[in-house]
Amino acid sequence: MSKTRILVVDDEESLCEILQFNLEVEGYEVDVAYSAEAALRLDLTRYSLILLDVMMGQMSGFKMAQTLKRDPLTANIPIIFCTARDSEDDTVAGLNLGADDYIAKPFSLREVIARVKSVLRRQTPKNDQPHNDSIVYQSLTLNMLNKRCTLDGEEIQLTKKEFEILALLLQNRGRIFSRDEILEHVWTDEVVVLDRTIDVNITRLRRKIGRYGHNIVTRLGYGYGFEEQ
Repeated sequence: MSKTRILVVDDEESLCEILQFNLEVEGYEVDVAYSAEAALRLDLTRYSLILLDVMMGQMSGFKMAQTLKRDPLTANIPIIFCTARDSEDDTVAGLNLGADDYIAKPFSLREVIARVKSVLRRQTPKNDQPHNDSIVYQSLTLNMLNKRCTLDGEEIQLTKKEFEILALLLQNRGRIFSRDEILEHVWTDEVVVLDRTIDVNITRLRRKIGRYGHNIVTRLGYGYGFEEQ
């Protein structure tokens, strides 16, 4: 049985090392990132929980959390904020962003471990249900764990961006996304992306998913969506 994987994101390297060591003693597999930017370059879908500092470099923990919650591939990953910002307003702001818990520094390791276990226990029932690991529309299936797309049981080879666009549209069937919204969800790490790039990916995606290609609709002047037919 694979270990539960946790990501610690904090610009204090010594604190990351302490948290990593103590969580590994508890049996977890732990990775660390020293900035939000470095964390976002990782495959975050591998993690069952993220311990996230608020005050870091150019991108704050709050901003990173917003980015994760906007992306359907990472929106359900639990987040615990660990930060020296311990005012009531900061706590409320963190929880309103979708955080599962908020721990003020300085904290005891026993408290952190207890809260980690508590959050993971709350997630266990959902993780035990296989249908939550897949997005299904009729005979089109996206497996969110192994990042595979199948049509009538046969695997379709999608690029990472094609997979993420399809996941976004399938999870929000009936909603039209503007190009800017698709950029925010899918191209989070690129500085400049042309509108044409999105159009090309949509065209390829329609072709690859066969008879369901016509479910991806274009609303001129608005954007793209997936409609049930």
